[in-house]
Amino acid sequence: MKRVILHCDLNNFYASVECLYNPELRQKPVAVCGSVEDRHGIVLAKNELAKKYNVKTGETVWEAKGKCPGLVTVKANHPLYYKFSKYARQIYEYYTDRVESFGLDECWLDVSESTLLFGDGVKIANEIRERIKRELGVTVSIGVSYNKIFAKLGSDMKKPDAVTVITEDNFKEKIWGLPVEALLYVGNSTKRRLNNLAVFTIGDLANCHPEFLVKQLGKWGYTLWSFANGYDTGSVAKNNCEMAIKSIGNSLTTPRDLINNEDVRILIYVLSESVGERLRSHNLKGRTVQISLKDPELQTLERQGKLDFHTFITSEIAQKAYEIFLKSWDWSQNIRALGVRVTDLVEADTCTQMSLFLDDAKRQKLEMIDECVDRVRERFGHYSVKRGILLQDEKLNADPAHENVVFPVGYSRRK
Repeated sequence: MKRVILHCDLNNFYASVECLYNPELRQKPVAVCGSVEDRHGIVLAKNELAKKYNVKTGETVWEAKGKCPGLVTVKANHPLYYKFSKYARQIYEYYTDRVESFGLDECWLDVSESTLLFGDGVKIANEIRERIKRELGVTVSIGVSYNKIFAKLGSDMKKPDAVTVITEDNFKEKIWGLPVEALLYVGNSTKRRLNNLAVFTIGDLANCHPEFLVKQLGKWGYTLWSFANGYDTGSVAKNNCEMAIKSIGNSLTTPRDLINNEDVRILIYVLSESVGERLRSHNLKGRTVQISLKDPELQTLERQGKLDFHTFITSEIAQKAYEIFLKSWDWSQNIRALGVRVTDLVEADTCTQMSLFLDDAKRQKLEMIDECVDRVRERFGHYSVKRGILLQDEKLNADPAHENVVFPVGYSRRK
């Protein structure tokens, strides 16, 4: 059976929901932003009127207002967006049990078998588009194709409230002229490397020799070449198929710049508390600890290091993260944001290994202590138990839960 894949992208999602609930905003340029007071003041979403002023997702509020002096900024209401995302998914699931999320506002649908019941892919896409508009009051753009990559491209090509079809017969005409960064998973770094090779469009990429790309980009070069030529065979996950967790991490933009090692050590423990707690809740242990650092100019540095063993012990994660930091940062700049992540995950029950060089009895006690703290916090709240180090600076001891990240296999946060 020929594959029929849809990619549904709710248009200007956060901003559309805000305008739906606040009719007085509908004729004004609107941007949904993070909290300026907590220094999360960036644009998360914008409506069509704001787009006309070239307001972009990810830029600071002051940059956006410089482009659009009449811009109305609204604080994000994530519980409301989650609710609408759930409603949209219920509509998708009426047509297929193969629905795979790609962020809060996007989903792939495999409707190959559903065409026997509901009609071809275009008919299903238009029916979904009309239902989203009628039942939820927002709009969606849908790409229809024979693979996930081209379906995603299709949903991006025409907005808002549109259906775009990319087939095996027309994909060269439709997408080969697009800039190479329009292809999913081509970020800024890959774009620069490809541009340096005189690869500027998707067509340029498709017409490269795959061995040349492998030599320049490694195995990823062949993957991108296959995407550009329409050879993507990735499947859409079933609803009840729980994806394996690839990493667990946390990051936080602080209320003030971090200016010394002690500031960083405090925040590393704040983040490691959350990471360790989530590892234990998923019955996972990890071996690689990663940190990310962002300076006031928004330049990012990422470093990682391996432990000698898998762990979910908070103190071990924090100590490794701090060790990596001390080797990586020279304090030529202050630090605006910090992140801690653990990867190389395995099930906690399968990785117990005795060591001649480690005090296994002590580590077992540390595991038991962390698990007891988890139970206390579950009953009495997260802040019912705190480490002494976290009492040194209450401003840095903020709740980073809003930025918790669990990355499933194949999931990229970048869009």
